[in-house]
This record gives sequence, structure tokens and C-alpha cells, in this order.
Amino acid sequence: MVLQSRAVPRYTSYPTTPHFSETITSKTYESWLTALDSTVEASIYLHIPYCSSLCWFCGCYTKVIRQAPPIKSYLATLANEISSVSQKLNRPVSVNHIHFGGGSPNLLKSEDWETLMAHLKSKFHIVENASIAVELDPRNITKEYVSALSSIGVNRVSLGVQDLNQRVQIAINRIQSIEQVTRVVKWLKGNHIQNINIDLMYGLPHQTVKLVLDTVDKVVSLDPQRVTLFGYAHVPWMRHHQRMIPEETLPDIVEREKQAIVAAERLVREGFIKIGLDHFAKPDDNLSIALTEKRLRRNFQGYTDDISPILFGFGASAISQLPFGYAQNLSSIRQYTDVVHRGRLPITKGHALTSDDRIRADIIENLMCYLTADLNGDNQLIMGAQKKLKNLVDNGMCRLDEERIEVPESSRHLVRLVAAAFDDYLEGGKGRHTSAL
Repeated sequence: MVLQSRAVPRYTSYPTTPHFSETITSKTYESWLTALDSTVEASIYLHIPYCSSLCWFCGCYTKVIRQAPPIKSYLATLANEISSVSQKLNRPVSVNHIHFGGGSPNLLKSEDWETLMAHLKSKFHIVENASIAVELDPRNITKEYVSALSSIGVNRVSLGVQDLNQRVQIAINRIQSIEQVTRVVKWLKGNHIQNINIDLMYGLPHQTVKLVLDTVDKVVSLDPQRVTLFGYAHVPWMRHHQRMIPEETLPDIVEREKQAIVAAERLVREGFIKIGLDHFAKPDDNLSIALTEKRLRRNFQGYTDDISPILFGFGASAISQLPFGYAQNLSSIRQYTDVVHRGRLPITKGHALTSDDRIRADIIENLMCYLTADLNGDNQLIMGAQKKLKNLVDNGMCRLDEERIEVPESSRHLVRLVAAAFDDYLEGGKGRHTSAL
């Protein structure tokens, strides 16, 4: 279990965010925007950094609020940022994917959604049948709210459930019943939002294999299109509120591995297709089709069928991904607001991709998506990987030759370890990561 407990990134990007630097500024990002090929379709991510209460497991950039004014002010700033970015582009860009994350985007009122979507449509060309996805907290939703989301074009929803056992829920400060979740799913389907994803977690305090399976079975009975199964990342040095979770209540690495494997087996038995590391989808879902057609991608939102090379990130802490590199916004809401109101793009750091970065990023993404990647006889890459992967190869956790690297199905849950062998920044020790499980 020494290998499984090694700390490695989740690889939603390469290089990963701890290796971004302040050499990428608002001027850098502005130059990238003006140089973009505006004929290429893009995607948009909008971050809503507010919640009505804080879950102890949360690893997101968010802030607890109990009144509307901060949201109204934030949305005005968000609209200004959207306008500023669109003005830097040579022409209106077509957008095929929009994702609202948080935080809890459902803190926005119905009229907020209407105003925000109208502003997006005034600055970008939203293509017909675009994927419009929203992350929702099932505890704070009404039937009327779901109807309002449907009316502005939302056609995909991700529900945060995590675990349905009360003892676990108390330990993570997130109490919600299966009845609440069931009710929301019914409302969504009644409003023609059939593309429903449910987020689950293993490795939470007090969780056991039995409890994880009980939650999986209840969620499967709701007939979602997708299920994500994330390993809880205990990083109290980064997210101080996680100190509310006593480490002695967390499952050890052996138990975590059992939970991950058994839950995945149950989902597959129930008809879901394994997608990469931690996603599961019905056979007719876009992710499953993308996997079959070799169009699967991995980005900051996880696995996706979105093949666009352009992702505009809006909001505090949001990350933009362009062909030239990554640019991340300021995480502090106050600083983000101040910079945007002064007419500047709120970039705090990023990374300009080198040719070597692109080669390694392609290998890592293919491993994370397909468990295999072409090495094309690159001797430098192969020699470096041979040394780093020796223990994994010797233990049958991967196969390596001059042309390909491959992870067997039995080691799928450890694919991050294999991907890490191609990470040229990891050895520098900058940033702390979670265990490979």
C-alpha cells in the first residue's frame, strides 16, 4: 500500500495548478485572447463562490453567506468580466458548452439566471442545443426553481449527494435525506432535464464499504445518467475547515481502496460504463459514446465530451484554458472584484505551455481517459518513465515498451500513479497533493 498512499495530482490539467506562476499576468492573457482563432467554438465555466453553509469535506473556493447583496454585487462584477473578455476577441465566439460551478450556484435567484444568461448571449453566440450544466445542492431547491432553470436552457444538472448515511453526514456537516434527493430528481425529469449526474464520495469520515454500497444502491434507484465517485481529498493545510474532520475518523488506505473498487464494481453491475478514473455513465450517455469514439477529454470539470481547445473561466478562482496555456483568476472575491472594477482582467497566475508540456499533457490525458497512451519511441520520455515506473511494472500495475504505456483494468483506480511518471514538474516538490486513492 506504499505506492497507493503516494501523493499525486488529479491531473485535470498539465501542468497542475501548484505549478502555475505569477509570470502569467492580465497582459499575457489579453495577448492570448487577441490571438485566438475566433472561428473555433469555445466553452465557458462560471464560478459562483458562495454557499449557504460550509461542508467540512469541501475543497472548492467558496464562502458562506446568508443574504442576497453579496451575490448581486458579485454577479455585476461577473458581467463586467464577461464583457471585458469578449471585447478582447476579434469577433463574437460561438460557445457549445456552459458550466456553472461553485460553491452553490442555486443561491442565485430565478431572475439572476435570466439576467446572467441574457448577458452571456449578448457577448457570445450560444449555439443551438448547447450543453448548459449547473451544479446544484439538493437541499435548497424548489419545484419552481427547477422550472426556471429549464426555461433558460439548462439541460444538464449535477447533484451533490456524497453519502446518505446520517453519521457520515453529521461528520461532514451536510445533512440531506434520500427523500430530498428523490424529490429533486423527479422535478428535474418533469422539466425535461434528463441528463442528471450524482456526485458521490468515498474515504469520508466513518465510511465503510457497506455504507458506501448502501448509498450507491439508493442513488442507482434514482436512474441518473451519470455517477461520479470521488475519493475525499483531506488537505487541511489548504482547506482549513477540513480540520473539523478528525483524522482518526477517516478510513485508512486499505479501506479506501476497498470502497473505491467495490463501489465501481457495483455501478458496472448496474449497467454503468466506467469512464476514466472516477466517472460512470449509462451506455447511451454522451460520455460513453465519446469514450467509444475516442473523443473523451479531461479538464477542470472532470471528464467531458467537449473537444473545444478554448475554455473561458469567469469568476473568482476560475481558470481559463487556451491553446497557449492556462490563466487563473484571483481567488479572493474582494481582490477579484476590485481588479475587475478597475477595468483589468483579474489574472493572478498561470502557465504558458511549452512543446514538451504539450507532449506530456497528451500522454497524461490519454492515460486518464483511456488507460493507455502512445509514446512514439520518444527515448527521453521512455527512459524517464522506466525509472519512475519500475515498481509499478514489477507489480503488474502497468505495462511499458518503446511504443506504448498501458494500465490494466485491475489497476484503473491507480492510473494517477502511472500518469505521475510523465509529470516533469512533480519532482520539484512544489505543492502538496492527495494520495493516489
